Amino acid sequence: MNQDLTVGKPETVLRRFCLPLFGSVIFQQLYNIADSLVAGKCIGENALAAVGNSYEITLIFIAFAFGCNIGCSVIVSQLFGAKNNAEMKTAVYTAMIASAVLCAVLMLFGILCCARLLLWIHTPEEILADSVLYLDIYIWGLPFLFFYNISTGIFSALGDSRTPFFFLAVSSTSNILVDILFVEAFQMGVAGVAWATFLCQGISCVLAVCVVLKRLSGIPTSKKPLLFSPSLLKKTAVIAVPSMFQQSFISVGNILIQSVINGFGPGVIAGYSAAVKLNNLVITSFTTLGNGVSNYTAQNLGAGKKARIRDGFGAGIRLVWLLCLPIVLLYLLAGRLLVHFFMDMPTETALSSGVWFLRIVAPFYFLISVKLVADGILRGAGMMRNFMISTFTDLILRVILTRILAKLMGPTGIWCAWPVGWTIGMGLSVLFYRRGFGRKETGPGGEQPPAAGTGSGQ
Repeated sequence: MNQDLTVGKPETVLRRFCLPLFGSVIFQQLYNIADSLVAGKCIGENALAAVGNSYEITLIFIAFAFGCNIGCSVIVSQLFGAKNNAEMKTAVYTAMIASAVLCAVLMLFGILCCARLLLWIHTPEEILADSVLYLDIYIWGLPFLFFYNISTGIFSALGDSRTPFFFLAVSSTSNILVDILFVEAFQMGVAGVAWATFLCQGISCVLAVCVVLKRLSGIPTSKKPLLFSPSLLKKTAVIAVPSMFQQSFISVGNILIQSVINGFGPGVIAGYSAAVKLNNLVITSFTTLGNGVSNYTAQNLGAGKKARIRDGFGAGIRLVWLLCLPIVLLYLLAGRLLVHFFMDMPTETALSSGVWFLRIVAPFYFLISVKLVADGILRGAGMMRNFMISTFTDLILRVILTRILAKLMGPTGIWCAWPVGWTIGMGLSVLFYRRGFGRKETGPGGEQPPAAGTGSGQ
């Protein structure tokens, strides 16, 4: 069901819209968690390390899919808020066509280069073959990844966060069962983990695209929408390309960090693989809530209701902190149990590495959540330059500190780099938000948000 985010009390509107998004991303992360869980429990510690090592490469592809999601979602949100239904539909069709072309290029890159990337990050020989196998299968599922992300971006732009939740709940639950079937019953090893994700995500993608197209056909237009628009592609790219660049930069940064971690052996890799899945569950959840704030911001800008964005920032902070508190307590008090859950007979090195990672980073979830809400507003307003500055600063600091502190403190030094980067990045994001929307007596300053329906980011 489509929802107008420009009316109603901001806190109530965001809660109703964002909580299903939060639930959706929990189920989405179950794909990766299930892969690691089944690999570690049913195959062994090296299999867990292989899946976790490959995951850092898959984040490059996810970055591009995420950029397509955000670019399409922000522009469609603005056009939906402005009640320009014909251009809104054209924006959707344009995004789908452009995403298909980009996906084909990335598949070719993956087929030719993924094995070289694994060698470049110093993947240990004992997990190299399984890492290559997992990635080879993953790459053939990229069309499902891209079109599912486009579909969820459209649902969110129309104010519908419940339909994606339904699809993900079913497909993620199925993925766990198929993982176990392929690995335990069919003895397919790491390949079974990859094929299970491929099949379940494929079904979810097909259903999502069909429902999106049906939903769009029910929205009336004053004129027939075009199938493709170069001008709308340009406006979408203004949002999507910086998002892709930002997410890809994060992925490359994570790969550089992974290359440092790989130098400490399979035990530390396995512990980090388990803990970083738990960490990514939280960060991705808050990022998705930030995406909800982006849709809220874009719709209200499209409707010319900028004052509601300030109220939305406060409501977003209260919402993420409410979710933050139990997660932080859980990771601090039960971190050892959670890490152990991923492995059948873990070595002490693997277990302690994962536990210390969670203990060091978990208290700082309160800070990174504020950054991601502020980022959501910057992105929804098309203020991509400011958004990228804060994100790149965070990541560059983490990469540099990882290499320095690893030599001084070992793996624990690597984990300490996260809070420093998050803290400084949060400060920058909030500063940019306050310059743009923090003062009631003046319009947005600094990097100006785009006019309603334009999607311009500069």
